[in-house]
Amino acid sequence: MVVCDNCTDDTAEIAHRRGVRVFTTEGNTDKKAGALNQALAVLLPELEPTDHLLVMDADSVLAADFLETSRDILARNPDVGAVGGVFHGHSGGGLIGALQRNEYARYAREIHRKSGRASVLTGTGSVFRVSVLRDVAAARGGELPGIPGRVYDTLALTEDNEITLAIKTLGWRAVSPRRCRVTTEIMTTWGDLWKQRLRWQRGALENLRNYGVNRVTLPYVAKQVVMYLGIVAIALLLVGTVLFITMGDYGPPRGFWLAVTAVFVVERIVTVRRRGWRATLLAAPLVIEFLYDLFQQAVFVRAAFDAVFTRSTEWHHATDE
Repeated sequence: MVVCDNCTDDTAEIAHRRGVRVFTTEGNTDKKAGALNQALAVLLPELEPTDHLLVMDADSVLAADFLETSRDILARNPDVGAVGGVFHGHSGGGLIGALQRNEYARYAREIHRKSGRASVLTGTGSVFRVSVLRDVAAARGGELPGIPGRVYDTLALTEDNEITLAIKTLGWRAVSPRRCRVTTEIMTTWGDLWKQRLRWQRGALENLRNYGVNRVTLPYVAKQVVMYLGIVAIALLLVGTVLFITMGDYGPPRGFWLAVTAVFVVERIVTVRRRGWRATLLAAPLVIEFLYDLFQQAVFVRAAFDAVFTRSTEWHHATDE
């Protein structure tokens, strides 16, 4: 089913010509979550509780064995409620595109090292048990935030992160196996990347605030705390570096700090080596990716500021002209 939400192009017509079922939303003002809710309100009653349902973005491409892998995992593991994709970036985008692809490669490696436990059921492509989606809708307004009867919480800025917390809160596991690879779009400008990451981080913080600290959210909360402590550490490092330069006592790393620097270089290289020599060359100098990390840390600080002072933020999606 192709869900056409406020489309201004020929999406519906092209889909019809290819024999695809098309659903057009009506009066939707709740972005992607609202569009999915309208489509699921029609689709879920037609399905059996034992069916599986794939939700994916229009700009994503699934690996050839994505569905087969998901089906097998759900069949073998009755406690798994959903299988999420492991996303990688499309080609192109110059330096900013290459930096995002390295970032996504490290995220994929992290998921694999956690035995495939999904931190987020990515909207780029995830397979759900129909029974689980019905349970989520039934729990809204009670055990889960949101409007009763709706699968997705339309007040959440990051609907994929929120539904992950919802499914886990109901006692289901979520996994992201390496073979469930998804290739998705990348942001091609720094402005678009800023808006995308600001929405992601702000949404993550607000989701945690809505759910509170419990057995499900504790690992997410701990990760956020460590991340923000890391930002403070980097800020102190930069201040210390400026002070050393001002006093004329700064040069290349020596002794112990040379060994520490070498460890960082090795880590940067090893974590992207599967992507080939270009990714390795980008990672090796440290400074380029360090500046990219500073950019993201600035986003995280802004997201925290906005969340504390409850500033409104907009759902953003870049489109190619």
